[in-house]
Amino acid sequence: MRAELVQAFMMKNGECFDVMVVQDIQRQLTEVDDSKAAYFMSLSLQNPTLILILAIFTGWERFFLGDIAMGILKLITCYGCGIWWIIDIFSARSRTLEYNYQKFQQTLLFCK
Repeated sequence: MRAELVQAFMMKNGECFDVMVVQDIQRQLTEVDDSKAAYFMSLSLQNPTLILILAIFTGWERFFLGDIAMGILKLITCYGCGIWWIIDIFSARSRTLEYNYQKFQQTLLFCK
């Protein structure tokens, strides 16, 4: 993709990725054909801050990150007597960043 399209993608979604993988993402985007830019610009990523807020107040963040089975199990066991809730609060941001990176990689594979 052209540099301005890569820059537009990073402006829109930069906070959704870990700082350590941003340069790798930019490099991978430069290798993609311009005709595939719409796939990346329409990519719906999760906001790590919003997921953290969901984890703190509702504990339903696993549903938003595609981990439906664990979300149901967590609800059935009353959040593992509160233990899963505490663990999820501390791990919500990193799980969200990983989820977004995996979603980006899947889109990249689809476009090749």
